[in-house]
Amino acid sequence: MNEFSTFVQEFWQYAWARALTYFLASFVAGKVVDFILSRAVARLARKTKTDLDNKLVALLHRPVFVTFVLIGLRLAAIELSLPATPAYVTHGLLATLIVVIWTTAGFKIGGTIVAELYRVSGRVSWIDGRTVPLLDNVVKLLLIAGAVYGVLLAWNLNATPWLASAGIAGIALGFAAKDTLANLFGGLSVIADAPYKVGDFINLVDTAQRGQVVQIGLRSSRLLTRDDVEVTVPNALIANSTVINESGGPWEKTRIWIEVGVAYGSDVDHVREVLTAAANSVEYVLEDPAPRIRFRSMGDSALIWRLQCWIDEPVLRGRTVDALNTAVYKALGAADISIPFPQRDVHIVSSAPPAAG
Repeated sequence: MNEFSTFVQEFWQYAWARALTYFLASFVAGKVVDFILSRAVARLARKTKTDLDNKLVALLHRPVFVTFVLIGLRLAAIELSLPATPAYVTHGLLATLIVVIWTTAGFKIGGTIVAELYRVSGRVSWIDGRTVPLLDNVVKLLLIAGAVYGVLLAWNLNATPWLASAGIAGIALGFAAKDTLANLFGGLSVIADAPYKVGDFINLVDTAQRGQVVQIGLRSSRLLTRDDVEVTVPNALIANSTVINESGGPWEKTRIWIEVGVAYGSDVDHVREVLTAAANSVEYVLEDPAPRIRFRSMGDSALIWRLQCWIDEPVLRGRTVDALNTAVYKALGAADISIPFPQRDVHIVSSAPPAAG
């Protein structure tokens, strides 16, 4: 045992021995991590419903192993105490290789994720297939910017002038594409806040747009109006607008109402019964909650009543109002209850001729 300790101490005194030890240790560590990724993690990934995680694990294990090897070479170079210039070049090259390897891996991983997003764009409401290429380009630009910054750090170059230039370019690009960026951030806020979902009926108070949401993208949302016209609304406008979600709340049922005037002198109890029967005769009107009849006011020439009822979904609003008006008009006529209309009496007063002088 003492002889082995002595051997290790004498062996460790040599720089090449320490360098070789660090390299072999990094190589073994890389193999261990690669084994864990390719076996244990991959086994867990195969149990999921999607194959995206399997692809990501397959893309990761080689860069991870090579990174451990390059780190081992860097530690070995430090132990060898190379002269200043060879040490600078060696460290710079090894760090640059790490940056290149992970940038390449980032391109592959980003492309795989974007391809998966494009594949599910038809099934996920907030992913627009036409905005996926834009997302792909943004990811690539970020990776390239990160790679350039990493190379500058690898060679101990002053990155301040480069960052200042990038900042100026970023400001110019931001002004040039401010509307597009505003829509993208608006889309992210719509996705995070979720004021509506595909299929909901919404009202945009500021633009007076009303329709059913048919698509939610990163740049814009699309509404199908009651005229069967598709309207594309930028997300920046929606994010700063008051949104009334008619399909929101504890249920999708929607209350609608119509007003009707009956003549003075009508039996109010009879009017209430007639209006209730008329509401219950419409097929779209729900029994629960039951229709409500309210005597609202005594107008200039009529007693004003409001008939309130509920429907299953906002899309039925138009046809239900039509059916209610028809049923109420027929029911009032059958019950001999008059529906007054404004009348004006005009009196013509003739002036007497002037007396003869």
